[in-house]
Amino acid sequence: MRVLAFEDSVDIEALLIAGGLDINTMEIEQRWTSADCLEHVQRFQPDVVLLDHYMPPNTGLEVLQSLLESTLKRPDVIVAMSSESTKNDAMVAFGADVGIVKFELASLSLWLPHVR
Repeated sequence: MRVLAFEDSVDIEALLIAGGLDINTMEIEQRWTSADCLEHVQRFQPDVVLLDHYMPPNTGLEVLQSLLESTLKRPDVIVAMSSESTKNDAMVAFGADVGIVKFELASLSLWLPHVR
């Protein structure tokens, strides 16, 4: 599973490991800014995209909008994972598959094959 995270303050690998996931079978790339977001999606071709809302220079919602309006292949799963649930709700309403508070990220069922 290829996971691309747009998150500027929390180490996603560490968060998933702390949540009890075995990330050895995942390829995780974290972008600490949303700059050139579509180029990173095109290059990495993730199965899962994780979007924080508050992240410079573009919000998670803006990244989602750019991705969904582009000609790029849509990732299998797009996760809105802001620490503020209302921002996740807005991204889900716009087209993200699921919204979850980022510190609960490891509890998503999409990780089930990777639980230790």
